[in-house]
Amino acid sequence: MRKPRSLRTVGALAAVLALTLAGCGTSDDDGPARGGPRAEAAADRVEPLPAVPEAKLPVTVRSADGKRVTVADTSRIVPLTGSLNEIVFTLGLGERVVARDITATFQQAAKLPVVTRAHDVSAESVLSLKPTVVLADTTTGPAEAIDQIRAAGIPLVVLEPAKSLADVSPRIEAVAAALGVPKAGAELTSRTQQRISKVRKSVPAEARKPRVAFLYLRGSASVYLLGGRESGAGSLLEAAGAIDAGKASGLKKDFTAITSEALAKAAPDAILVMSKGLDSVGGTDGLVKIPGVAETPAGLDRRVVSIEDGVLLNYGPRTDRVLKSLVDQLYEDAK
Repeated sequence: MRKPRSLRTVGALAAVLALTLAGCGTSDDDGPARGGPRAEAAADRVEPLPAVPEAKLPVTVRSADGKRVTVADTSRIVPLTGSLNEIVFTLGLGERVVARDITATFQQAAKLPVVTRAHDVSAESVLSLKPTVVLADTTTGPAEAIDQIRAAGIPLVVLEPAKSLADVSPRIEAVAAALGVPKAGAELTSRTQQRISKVRKSVPAEARKPRVAFLYLRGSASVYLLGGRESGAGSLLEAAGAIDAGKASGLKKDFTAITSEALAKAAPDAILVMSKGLDSVGGTDGLVKIPGVAETPAGLDRRVVSIEDGVLLNYGPRTDRVLKSLVDQLYEDAK
């Protein structure tokens, strides 16, 4: 799972919460939020390309941290984030992956050893698996662990994280280039963009676009945040024909603490949440008890859109499924 952009808003606490809630159970609500089960089912597996690509190696690529890295062997790949795991598996190279991030929860990766938790890498665990190439994000750390892996002579490629729909294709292509399979990257990019375009065309033509507020919730630690312009959800909402209520209300940061005043100004018709976040506050019943939520149009109508944590903000090969779930839940009464 890619955490909401720049959870520096809640600092290290958010990383700890992500671990605590990684295996969060079902909601105490008397029923799921709209579309919850549908979103969970869609996120369960990735769909690899039909043929296993043949890598043309060695390749030399420029890492996002400015280093030039030569990759000569992709027989043992270690992706250090869930979204990178997802891309490598979808490119058809899953059999070569020997480890995963804790957020790589899709079925094909579920039995792999965990070496990264909430961007916190265990260099010893990585090196014990004798990787031939390691893939990381600019958010992956600590820096000492990255340096330790490189000092061991392991090629390590750092990539920029995807923050919007516009980043999906460059992200896939960068991973494919680093692994010597650019043709597979082009094929996957084409497939992904075609599917996203198909979903966008399914958005009902409505006179009034729904205003949707993205809330980041971790009830066990009383973390309740309202997404603004930099939350990472804006491009998804816009592709679904919706208005990002936080952004429209003037919130320029990534996240801000939820207040009754902020919610009243955002005036959302629907609320978008991650499924484990919704569970952590006791489902929809608990969500409307957060100060200010019940007074919004979304709270009055109990209109909640829930999407599984591990895919909502990944911006990768399954983004079409995320967008479809969002569209289906937002407009289910109109279809």
